[in-house]
Amino acid sequence: MEILDWLNNSISGEFVFTMIMSMLPVVELRGGIPFGVSMGLSMPAAVLASIIGNMLPVPFLILFTRRVFEWLRVHIPRLDKFVTAMENKANSNMAVVKKYRFWGLMILVAIPLPGTGAWTGALVAAIMNLRLKKSFPAIFLGVIIAAVIVSLITLGVISI
Repeated sequence: MEILDWLNNSISGEFVFTMIMSMLPVVELRGGIPFGVSMGLSMPAAVLASIIGNMLPVPFLILFTRRVFEWLRVHIPRLDKFVTAMENKANSNMAVVKKYRFWGLMILVAIPLPGTGAWTGALVAAIMNLRLKKSFPAIFLGVIIAAVIVSLITLGVISI
């Protein structure tokens, strides 16, 4: 019952807004956790909202990115440069994933730097045609590690 009470007290507008912020590419949980804390959420609530928000788009990205890219190229040729840029971004991160497979994908997602994260990991998984059941756990573990690192930075325990 304590967990249900905690969830009931934690799920608020701030919680939902933190989830939404964490769903955004580039922002992800790296921005979501500090945002949630600044909005008044407890650290555990901000982390939970950020992890949920960061992971929600991942299955859709893995399953549909290639098809969406193909559709965009055919139906909106003006976006070809954008699609090519996204594919190049995935290709530039592919070497570590090809070399270390699960662990490489996890590390790519776990490092809280620009150009890494769940969106990039899902993009790489989609471009490499990795199956959801193999790539999702690696991305999830990477998100958990990134959440720990970002939380420690937010709390001032470590600095960059």
